[in-house]
This record gives sequence, structure tokens and C-alpha cells, in this order.
Amino acid sequence: MSEISWDDFQKVEIRVGTIVEVNDFPQARKPAYLLRVDFGSEIGIKKSSAQITDLYDKASLLGKKVIAVTNFPPKQIGPMRSECLVTGFHDADGRVVLAVPDADVENGTRLA
Repeated sequence: MSEISWDDFQKVEIRVGTIVEVNDFPQARKPAYLLRVDFGSEIGIKKSSAQITDLYDKASLLGKKVIAVTNFPPKQIGPMRSECLVTGFHDADGRVVLAVPDADVENGTRLA
């Protein structure tokens, strides 16, 4: 893997948001949810498609704090435009485990 500079890293906006809406996304090629994530008053609510159906049901996601990249350009995924990338890690079985803050952090807070 190639190294990046501090300036490269600073270009990536990684922020905390709260999932405020979760819907099924039957048009996705792989099972996914359509999420609406609140990043606070400065950024607002952004949409995302997330392939996290293996470990999470809709009820468990509502109100969950997540860590997301908020400055990618929108990406068309089927009929929706994804506006942020909710982050996670693949476990040993290939399922996505969400990256989440382990204490309460205000929506929109940028990774330090």
C-alpha cells in the first residue's frame, strides 16, 4: 500500500453522524439499506447506500452514531445518489461491521 501525505489525509472529511432514517433498497445488486444520516447544521442530512444487512436490522440502526466520509462526490447507485460513505470493516465472514464512536460526539464533528 502506498503512503499518503498529511495534506492528502486532511482532504478527507471523516465525520460523525446519526442515522435518522433506514429503508430497504431492493434495487441494489447486493443486499443494502438506504440510510439518511444527520451530520448537524453545517452539513445537514446526507443519503447513503450501505451493505450492512447481514449484521444490522433497520430498528438497530435508527439513532445509531456512525463515522462517514462526507466529501466524496455523489455516486449514482441504481435509482439513488449516495452522498456519503458510511465506514466499516469486514469481519472474518466478509460481513461489514460499522465503524462507530465509542462515546457520544456531536453530529458533524470531524475526525481529529
